[in-house]
Amino acid sequence: MAGRIPQQFIDELLTRVDIVEVIDARVPLRKAGREYTACCPFHDEKTPSFTVSPTKQFYHCFGCGAHGTALGFLIDYEHLDFIDAVHDLAARVGMEVPRTQQDATPAQAGADLYGVLEQAAAWYRRQLREHPEAACAVEYLKGRGLTGETAADYGVGYAPPGWDNLKRALDAEEAAFVQAGLLIKKDEGGTYDRFRNRIMFPIHDGRGRVIGFGGRVIDAADTPKYLNSPESALFHKGRELYGLYQARKAVRKLERLLVVEGYMDVVMLAQHGIHNAVATLGTATTHEHLERLFRVVPEVVFCFDGDRAGRDAAWRALGNSLPLMRDGRQIGFLFLPEGEDPDSLVQKEGREDFTARAAKPVPLSEFFYEGLMAEADISTMDGRARLVELARPLLSKLAEGAFRHMMVVRLAELVRIDVQHMVRMLSPGAKAPLTHGGPERRGRAPAAPTPMSQARLVIALLLHRPSLALEAGDPQRFAGLEVAGAELLRELLELVQARPHLGTAALLEHWRDTAQGRQLMKLAQWRHPVPEEGIEAEFRVALERLYAEGLERRKERLIDKSRQGPLSAEEKREMATLFPTVSR
Repeated sequence: MAGRIPQQFIDELLTRVDIVEVIDARVPLRKAGREYTACCPFHDEKTPSFTVSPTKQFYHCFGCGAHGTALGFLIDYEHLDFIDAVHDLAARVGMEVPRTQQDATPAQAGADLYGVLEQAAAWYRRQLREHPEAACAVEYLKGRGLTGETAADYGVGYAPPGWDNLKRALDAEEAAFVQAGLLIKKDEGGTYDRFRNRIMFPIHDGRGRVIGFGGRVIDAADTPKYLNSPESALFHKGRELYGLYQARKAVRKLERLLVVEGYMDVVMLAQHGIHNAVATLGTATTHEHLERLFRVVPEVVFCFDGDRAGRDAAWRALGNSLPLMRDGRQIGFLFLPEGEDPDSLVQKEGREDFTARAAKPVPLSEFFYEGLMAEADISTMDGRARLVELARPLLSKLAEGAFRHMMVVRLAELVRIDVQHMVRMLSPGAKAPLTHGGPERRGRAPAAPTPMSQARLVIALLLHRPSLALEAGDPQRFAGLEVAGAELLRELLELVQARPHLGTAALLEHWRDTAQGRQLMKLAQWRHPVPEEGIEAEFRVALERLYAEGLERRKERLIDKSRQGPLSAEEKREMATLFPTVSR
């Protein structure tokens, strides 16, 4: 969904943008009939299976299954978040992204927070070079092994001692400094600097703008060791990751991200040529962190100390990760020798040895069952039963798919139970994954969803040619129809009838990140066998069949209910409408 950017703006943007131009600027396309093709940028292949439809404004790879709109392509290819992708496309066509009232903040009304934070970042960098008391900070960084070049790459700075440095040094309203988290209000009035006598690490958003800071003490006696900017209109520590902007900038095609604990870990790894590390900002890894990481890479490796505290932290990370595991996503755990962190270990081992270590993490599946078996003795029947009960609530968090099935299979092996029986035990009524039929062959068009119900057929044709909605009559006749997909069809018809200029891409973006949206994406990929000139007739026939199917189901429901007891007055009126010749 569009979040704080008005949906109407997203719709207009996608009508102006040409997906062929957006993709061709990054992946050279070749004309092939009505569509364009290329070798897929999301997986290695020699024969082109990546197609772009200028009609639907939609791309799809028949090899790996990647698909989406121009926005989706930028998000996946450039590793942008949704907001940044919108800004990128808007700049391309000369549109200014509007802000809703919800997006406005008091600070934005009086000052540019980005500008205030950038001023502060530049000032902190300057203090590291020029302040009379900066020698202690420079010596500290040198003692940690940090070079001036790396410090400059990451914008490392210095907040000198003192309580009112920023106000006197920078030209901005005091309220803006408070909103940016740089000043703290006193109870008795006035303000003072939040960061004092600390090494300063600027935190950047996906577009490289400074949104906050992390300050590390120089004197070990000072507390807290790390002090982060507070939550603000721009900075949300449960969502941001230190070093992600630099990692994306340094490595064009990231395959793996290493999640570490500290700023110095990220910076020192980069100094040794390891540019794929990020750090959370003093919090455990959140759902939003993981979603953001998986938008960038398919594999995430958590790095922890090998002691009990590190393994406990790893187990918490595992629990938070389970709901986000999907086929194609991988999570691993790297446990370091006791007393080491990434900063110290890379300086001791060097780049090659550390990289080799990080390339062989403990897989989530292995760590999962290793952790549970520490609490259950599977050499006994009672212990195996306990393992099932320990695993049950955790496995329930996993989405249906190959990974979940394999985790269930592994549990069945460990407790010596038939796989099909284990599936029934863990998910009452669930079916085991199909074993016939392999992965779709590269270069072959995907088959229609099986079975292709009337609702799916109607929606698929509508996505192919949205203007068909104008010939569909009143969408309200599908309201309450007891047929799967009828309600989504009603919403689609109403949307297009209200805004006839909407194309396929805009329709898909209306349901972004929803269960319905995932179904629409699948249907948008379908290549129907109906000739172009016959689509309108096919749509009308399928639409009426769907409506008739819904009426028949409603009739059956009312007849069954009448046999069980008296109908309400409203139901009797409905019966008279559905069975006019029997109403007497």
